[in-house]
Amino acid sequence: MWLQIALVLLLIGGGWTLLTRGKVTKEREALTLRRVDAYIETIRRERRNPELVAMSDSELRDLLHAGARNFRVASQKRGWFLLGVGGVTLFSAIAIASQDGWRGFGIAMVVGAVVAYGLNEFLIRKARAPLERYGVDVERLTVE
Repeated sequence: MWLQIALVLLLIGGGWTLLTRGKVTKEREALTLRRVDAYIETIRRERRNPELVAMSDSELRDLLHAGARNFRVASQKRGWFLLGVGGVTLFSAIAIASQDGWRGFGIAMVVGAVVAYGLNEFLIRKARAPLERYGVDVERLTVE
């Protein structure tokens, strides 16, 4: 009985997610475009980066919008990579624990945490690099 209730709730939740995903994507896209337009106004007003100031509004809008979208996609990929690293770490630690006990489990978890931290920092820097090359503040374009 509990399994049937869980399956029904899972189906309802999955259907709800599929139905509302398009709305959330459109809202996020609209907010990203508003942030891009606001950032273009800031670039024009401050005139700090001559390379960005020399671009037309359409070029600048394309650059910033594509950069924001690429950063969001890279963040999603980073999340999946880190989930995979966490899974591999957990299964490795369990396998090591069967041979070496709690000490081996702890060591494997610490090594996995260090690897996950290093991978996270590398992927963040790699995602930010194309925008920072132009002097763009990535945080002004991100939408949570």
